[in-house]
Amino acid sequence: MTKEEFLALAEKRYDALQDLNGLDNFYDYEQKYLEIWRELGREVLESNLGKVPKDRRKKKLHYSGSDKHRQQKPF
Repeated sequence: MTKEEFLALAEKRYDALQDLNGLDNFYDYEQKYLEIWRELGREVLESNLGKVPKDRRKKKLHYSGSDKHRQQKPF
């Protein structure tokens, strides 16, 4: 993800963050604030790693750079 891509995602949330200033209840403010940042975090994560699977417990092996562990001989 480039800086420009991140800033574009964050810019989409700017108005929603500014709208929070109109809330007079801290609880509501905090809940909406966390929701906005979770959505942004999810988009950033998916942009960097790919789509999140439907089953959150299922993980896929990801090999980054080094294949040393693949070169080991089996028992």
